[in-house]
Amino acid sequence: MVAEPGLVAADSVNNMVKVKVYVTVGCPYCFTLKEFLKEHNIDFKEIDVSQDKKTKEELIKKTGKLEVPIIEIDGQMIVGFDKEKISQLLGIK
Repeated sequence: MVAEPGLVAADSVNNMVKVKVYVTVGCPYCFTLKEFLKEHNIDFKEIDVSQDKKTKEELIKKTGKLEVPIIEIDGQMIVGFDKEKISQLLGIK
C-alpha cells in the first residue's frame, strides 16, 4: 500500500505498533477485545496465559493483577477491556 506524501498507510501504522493480548479460554471479555481489534484491522499476538505459567507469573509481577484480558500496546499494559484507553493508544476513532 502506498500512502500520499505526509500520510502513513494504515498497514504501516499497524505494523509499527506491537500489540499483545493475554487471554484465557472461555473469557467473554477476552473474546470481545479480540473482536474489537479485528474490526479495526489491528494485528495482535494472542497469548493464552492458562497454558503459559511463566508468562502468567510475569504479568502478575508487571500489573499486580490476576485478571484477563490484558493488552500490551508498545510496552504499555492495560488490564481489562478499557475501550477508550485502547482506542486512544491505537489511534482508533
